[in-house]
Amino acid sequence: MTDSPVLLITGAGSGIGAATARHVVTAGWRVALAARSQDMLEALASELGGEDTAISVKCDVTSWDDQQAAVAAALEAFGRLDASLANAGVGAKRGFLEETVEHWKAMIDTNVYGCALSIRAALTHFRGQNAGHMLLTGSVAGRRALPGSLYSATKWAVTAMGEGLRAEVADSPLRVTLIEPGMVDTPFFDDRPSGALAPDDVARAVVYAVSQPAHVDVNEILVRPVNQPL
Repeated sequence: MTDSPVLLITGAGSGIGAATARHVVTAGWRVALAARSQDMLEALASELGGEDTAISVKCDVTSWDDQQAAVAAALEAFGRLDASLANAGVGAKRGFLEETVEHWKAMIDTNVYGCALSIRAALTHFRGQNAGHMLLTGSVAGRRALPGSLYSATKWAVTAMGEGLRAEVADSPLRVTLIEPGMVDTPFFDDRPSGALAPDDVARAVVYAVSQPAHVDVNEILVRPVNQPL
């Protein structure tokens, strides 16, 4: 697999990130798994075949040093980086009188600032090689305002970053894809939802996007459970 393409995934320890890692490795990719939970990452990397196929990188996405180190680790381990998925995210209860203000700040820092740092860290490398694919995990909540949802506002920001990045790199062959899941059954929820997507459903959307020919840029993928109305 020494010539296989490489995907860096933040928030890779569980949920959509871990599922995506499993699916892209099956599709012939190698992965750099980045998250704060080193134990979960190391177990997943071992499951996926070890250092020839998957590496783990401890990364707080709100740290610029950590984001740069994750890109550097992927390049050192595999000699290339072809795509990056900014997937790390934090949720919050709806209602502007809910949650603590400290939780709000942590969510904004992770979902907005962290996503921007992921873009910046990968873009430096992608610009240098004049090739690359930036993927962002947005949400249905980034397409419509949910009642009392600051989380929704953070995902609107991710949508805007995707559009802004696509416009910025229009002079190059770089690609940008916004993945917008509806309700997904992941540890993101305290009360696990029924009738939701599985993380594997979203992972298959990522595989579709990164598997297209170089001249095809899948701008957005909106994927929802059957009968989710909005």
